Parts: sequence; structure tokens; C-alpha cells
Amino acid sequence: MLEIKNLYKKYRNSERFSVRDLSLELKPGEIFGFLGQNGAGKSTTIKCLTGIYPFTSGTIKICGYDIQKDPINAKMNMGYVPDNHSVYEKLTGREYVNFLADIYKVSKREREARFDKYVAQFKLGHAVDTQIKSYSHGMKQKISIIGALIHNPKLWVLDEPMTGLDHQSMIEILKRMYDHCQEGNTVFFSSHNLDLVSKVCDRVTIIKDGIQQCTIDLHVKGNKETLESTFVKITATEQDLINRTTDDIFGIGR
Repeated sequence: MLEIKNLYKKYRNSERFSVRDLSLELKPGEIFGFLGQNGAGKSTTIKCLTGIYPFTSGTIKICGYDIQKDPINAKMNMGYVPDNHSVYEKLTGREYVNFLADIYKVSKREREARFDKYVAQFKLGHAVDTQIKSYSHGMKQKISIIGALIHNPKLWVLDEPMTGLDHQSMIEILKRMYDHCQEGNTVFFSSHNLDLVSKVCDRVTIIKDGIQQCTIDLHVKGNKETLESTFVKITATEQDLINRTTDDIFGIGR
């Protein structure tokens, strides 16, 4: 569904790689977690795989289509929800989704059925014919998600989709993630929320400073606990380690 091989990304005028030698392979029907602290390289990776950013070297394929050599077919199989719910705010919700449905060549019958289903699920019926600029943060995120799903993509990419959302909105998004995978599709879920990732994902990769640290299968018994301890160990700063050693020496917290 998604295959990343030896991905390197360096920004212009930078001396370091923002992503270095990253390789991932996502399976049909799974929710794959991409975990790391802010600045770890998660969003950079996602912008490379969606075709927003060029990358220095490596290959990225979506459903077998190379994002550099065949970007149209690669993107036709992908839906993307950015971390900033970027939408055309002068359009109504309905106009925005129809615009995306036109881009992805979704038939009138299919788009209407999907649109009505998602609007009902996200409880946006009262707002779909008003301009998006009047929407709350959560409503903008929801219409962005509907736009990303209107063509029923094989790969659904979400970059920090829960930021700033209330609990009920988060539950609604998680339900859509599960439903999407039940149909044999794949969800690539980037987050820095360890607890949420451990609950919803099938496998997780941890990234730090642009470098892939490990991939953990959460279906294996005991691995949810391993994820927590591994994440804490990987993301600990030098000062954290100094403080922890000091606490141990003086018996603080015992």
C-alpha cells in the first residue's frame, strides 16, 4: 500500500538531513502509527510521501506508483489530512468537497452517497452550505477529512489530526479510521500522542531527529508496554538522563 525505501531529505542551505535513511512498508487493512516528538521529522516525511516536498534520495510508492515518476496515479490512491486543516475558506463545505471530488473524478452518485454519509457521521448537516471561514477548528478538521475520503483512497494519511479537537470529535475520527481499514485500506497516522497511538495502531515506527529508531508490532503480547518504555528511552534528552541519575542517587521519589 505504501512503500518507502531509504528516504533522505535535506532542506536547502541546511547541513543536516531532516529525514535520514527511512524505510517503511505498510500493509492493507492496518493502522500504522508514526510516532515522535515535535520536530522529529514526521511532517517532513509526510510532505515527501504526498508529493508536497521533493526529497534528496530514496523511493516512495503508493499502491505501486512512484510518487516522483507517476505522481498523478500515486496521488489518486491517497487521501491526506494535513496538520493545519488547510481548506479554501471562501467555499462552502459542500463546494469544497465537490471540488475535491472533481479532481479525483468521483462520479456524482458516489460522491453524493459518501458526502451524505460522512456529513451525518460528523454531524455537519447544519453547516455544509455555509462558508468554511465561519467554521470552528473542529468543523474545519472534519470537512478536511471528508474531502480526503470522498474518493475512497487506498491510503489515508493523517498528520496530527487530533490537535485541538474535543473528545467526541476524536472518537468520530477514530471510528472513520477503523471503518476505512475494515474495507482493506490503510491508515498512516502521525502523532506525538503515545497513549492514543498505542490504543489504535497495529504497528508503530518511532522516529527521532529524522532517524528511524524501531518498528513495533502492537499485536504481540507485551509490546504495548514495550512501546511506552522504548519511546521514553528514545526521546529522553541528555538533561532527562542527568535528572534521572540524580534522582536515583538521592532516592527522590522513593
